[in-house]
Amino acid sequence: MKPADLPLDRQLPADLPDEDEIEGAKSRYTLIVTLARREKLTVRELIGRLGGGRGHRTFSGTPEQVADAIQDWFDAGAADGFNIMPAVLPSGLEAFADQVVPILQQRGLFRTEYTGTTLRDHYGVVARGNGLRNLSLHRDFAGADQLTRTTSLPTARPSSIT
Repeated sequence: MKPADLPLDRQLPADLPDEDEIEGAKSRYTLIVTLARREKLTVRELIGRLGGGRGHRTFSGTPEQVADAIQDWFDAGAADGFNIMPAVLPSGLEAFADQVVPILQQRGLFRTEYTGTTLRDHYGVVARGNGLRNLSLHRDFAGADQLTRTTSLPTARPSSIT
């Protein structure tokens, strides 16, 4: 089926190909078709819905409504983080930070302070040292330069990142 065969102001046709017949993003195809059928969207409405987020869930509303949507997804285990992509920068991001973040903080869903000074500190990752500090340059018997580790580094990785 060609895109030109889809009337913009009608719902998706019943005879769309099955997921098995699709090459590429099969699960994304199924999610989009399911969304269109469940909400009885026309092709035009579906394009409008997917245009901004390229198939990812998008939503807008009052600061409370946006916070509610984020909390619903988080509480359901559907997401553990979000990418905020406002339509306008920087004002859209500033509005989110100024109006939505405080609501999320009041609900205990967004930190109010950081525990350290680096990203590694914030995620609880133990510093392993810089491996480049522990390398030295020497010449092997054939005259080729080689880097050799002069001290060993711990190889254990943290069991979880919190």
